[in-house]
Amino acid sequence: MNSNLNFDFTVNKENNSIRIKREFNANLELVWEAWTNPEILDQWWAPKPYLTKTKSMDFRENGSWLYCMISPQDEKHWCKADYITIDPKNSYSYIDNFCDENGNVGIKFPNSHWTNVFSENGAITNIDITIQYENLEDLEKVVEVGFKEGFSMAIDNLDQYLEAQFMLRQQNKSSKIARVCTYLNFDGKTEEAFLYYKQVFQSEFIGKGIQRFGDIPASSEHPPVAEEIKKMILHVELPITGNHILMGTDAPKEMGFNMTQGNNMHICLEPESREEADRLFRELSVNGHVTMPMADMFFGAYFGEFTDQYGINWMINFQHSNE
Repeated sequence: MNSNLNFDFTVNKENNSIRIKREFNANLELVWEAWTNPEILDQWWAPKPYLTKTKSMDFRENGSWLYCMISPQDEKHWCKADYITIDPKNSYSYIDNFCDENGNVGIKFPNSHWTNVFSENGAITNIDITIQYENLEDLEKVVEVGFKEGFSMAIDNLDQYLEAQFMLRQQNKSSKIARVCTYLNFDGKTEEAFLYYKQVFQSEFIGKGIQRFGDIPASSEHPPVAEEIKKMILHVELPITGNHILMGTDAPKEMGFNMTQGNNMHICLEPESREEADRLFRELSVNGHVTMPMADMFFGAYFGEFTDQYGINWMINFQHSNE
């Protein structure tokens, strides 16, 4: 994450609103997808140590997003966003309410009217958010319970995880030769699994070996890594039969990730050219579900992710340094 990127949070008590301006070092298509795709929202929306779980989403005007935030004690706090206007890749607005698991709105906490405006300036995407409250009392209640701190933690979740993961991929792959890898996610058992695979295949870890979340350098550009995940695996690569590469990482719930069987394995293709990356993505994703469209990432990669029409998860990853 670039420390020069703008983040502005302003409380206006004269008109009962909060104004948030934030820059992202990624293109507009990728940022829009991260804010409107429930599978991605589930990975970053809740502030640590909470998790987000979507029950349903119908992203259209008059549609809604029903989700809950889950505490470490497994307490569920249900919320609903009722979409009012949607201008694809430009803006959308919605009413946000606390509710029960069936979407019935409660009165214990004030609702809010969000308007999110997206714009692109070169490689930077800007989000301009206005959150309107009905009265000053509602606004002050939200500020008092730490909305600024919680929201800041939430939007940092995805940045931190992706930045570390893709920086390591770029460091580990210096060759221009295309390769196919299998990317595995574990719930804290990456080291155990890869030591087992290492013994079975009688091979050695490549790149920088086993790298842990605790190896991420301390920096003002991202929040500190939680103590309980410092020993978890950030990245590891192991050659197996036929020079195939297994890559692995832990997906800790403390960073907002909800790993389940079925989303914990991807076939990762690393083609030799950007054009080939586009072709593979376009043809393999036909009738599938795109979770991240191909985009220039701020980690030096041209990357996309999807599930194909047969339920197989794919990653397409082209390093700019290979051109």
